[in-house]
Amino acid sequence: MSLLKTIENKLQKTFHELGYPEHFATIIESNRPDLCDFQCNAALPLAKLVKKNPMDIAQSIANTIDLPDLKVTVVNPGFLNFCFDDSMLTNFARIVFKDERHGCEKIDTTKKVFFDYGGPNVAKPLHVGHLRSGIIGETLKRLYTFVGHKVISDIHLGDWGTQMGMLIVALQDQHPEWPYFDEKFEGPYPKSSPVSLDDLQEIYPKISQRCKDDKEMLKRAREATASLQKGRPGYRALWLHFVHVSVNDMKQQYDRLGIYFDQWFGESRYEKRIPDIIKKAISLGITQESDGALIVPITKNAEDLPPLLLQKSDGGALYATTDLATIDERYHDFGAEELVYVVDRRQSLHFDQVFQASEKLGISIPMLHLGYGTMNGEDGKPFKTRSGGVMRLNDLTSMLINGAEEKLEEAGFARDFSPEERQETAQKIGISALKFADLQHDISQNYQFSLEKFLRFEGKTGPYILYAGVRVKSVLAKTEETFQDTQIHLSCPEERSLVLTLLKYPLRISRAYEKKMPNILCDHAYELAKAFSRFYTMCPILSENKDALRRSRLHICQMTLKQLQHVCYLLGMDIPDRM
Repeated sequence: MSLLKTIENKLQKTFHELGYPEHFATIIESNRPDLCDFQCNAALPLAKLVKKNPMDIAQSIANTIDLPDLKVTVVNPGFLNFCFDDSMLTNFARIVFKDERHGCEKIDTTKKVFFDYGGPNVAKPLHVGHLRSGIIGETLKRLYTFVGHKVISDIHLGDWGTQMGMLIVALQDQHPEWPYFDEKFEGPYPKSSPVSLDDLQEIYPKISQRCKDDKEMLKRAREATASLQKGRPGYRALWLHFVHVSVNDMKQQYDRLGIYFDQWFGESRYEKRIPDIIKKAISLGITQESDGALIVPITKNAEDLPPLLLQKSDGGALYATTDLATIDERYHDFGAEELVYVVDRRQSLHFDQVFQASEKLGISIPMLHLGYGTMNGEDGKPFKTRSGGVMRLNDLTSMLINGAEEKLEEAGFARDFSPEERQETAQKIGISALKFADLQHDISQNYQFSLEKFLRFEGKTGPYILYAGVRVKSVLAKTEETFQDTQIHLSCPEERSLVLTLLKYPLRISRAYEKKMPNILCDHAYELAKAFSRFYTMCPILSENKDALRRSRLHICQMTLKQLQHVCYLLGMDIPDRM
């Protein structure tokens, strides 16, 4: 059990003895670490509830709590301050340092949770607009897994719709001799794709503009889409090429970013499921007809929202219909017990509609939309290239990696590295810089891209965190000793501060999970890196003459590295062996 959980349990027992509601018995980290380690502010709300002076309430709690190794003081207007005795810290440290989970307990009730993030479209390049969904989704998926849930992640590809028909007619005009367009052709169709992703990315903008300018071309694209969806063999074979070349490229780019998916399902998967969804919605009486279309009325906080458009007047389905079919499969076929969507916050209305419509269809599980803000340029607008276009994700990551290599050169690091190690180290630094810069903010807020700021080796940045990890590795590489049963000694303030920071990890994990806020993990990584830096500067480690103290400090280094590696893993960061 974690240090903080132990104290909260004692506090709850004290509240029970005094007749106070136990749910008030919570502690928070002190905003004045020079005065105390933690505090409880429960006396203030309790004073209004029980009609007593908050100072008297706080004093009664301090007099009753049974923790002899804990110094409890009362401060105006009724705060309870807690300071741990060093022996209490070292006893807990010995227990936690032996625990593979860093003192973090698994949650009591585990679930099968589906994470939906990524959401790129087939035949289009990944760009900066796909960045935050992947980074945030991957970290929260790892966090959910660590606390005990069984997590399944799905990229949910946009691989269906009129854009596919557009590409088909464009290629048909360019290459009418291809077998895909011959209705009499009986196969087999070529196994290798006649087009590359670069080809598709060049064709799509042109055909998209032509369809806007030419109604006849748009009609042809829609007819091709309908034929594709009805199963025309040649169109299906060509469409599968579109999907395969796109997915292969996506996997390479997401792999570079350390972002992974269990399922690579697309919207096309749910085409056959949609008629049953519509039929069920009608039979349950949750639909209405509107100008020939089928809608589902939606309300929120007793107010009407725009209805969900379930079926167009021409009988066609929409993106919302596909999402309903997706939820239906995840619930009935895969046994999902919770759904988490990491999607741009501007889609909040869409998810209000889809979630409520799903509930009306009888799917009563938690469904959460974690909406994120945009990554902006210096002008405060969504990040663009210098020419004003949307930057490709591959170009953005290359920019960070190249910038990291330049920073290594400027700092005088990696001079004796081979070209391969230098490139690998620069990639770890560049990707970590990008991820930490993204995750350290409240995910719902916008933030500004700054290559110079992200890649700094000082301050609250990814490279600073990595450098702290490399420093610990360097210390431990100089000894072959093991420290499994080493007694912890706290002989200076920096030592105590580092151990206390390590013992706070279960609290940070718990709150990051409860609030769905990766920035809490970033805060912990930064605080841990700072605490180690002060410890490294002020406390001799390998040069310490007293054997017991040297072994204790090496053990603290070992645990610091272990925890720093773990929080970096959750954030999708990889600490190099050296820098």
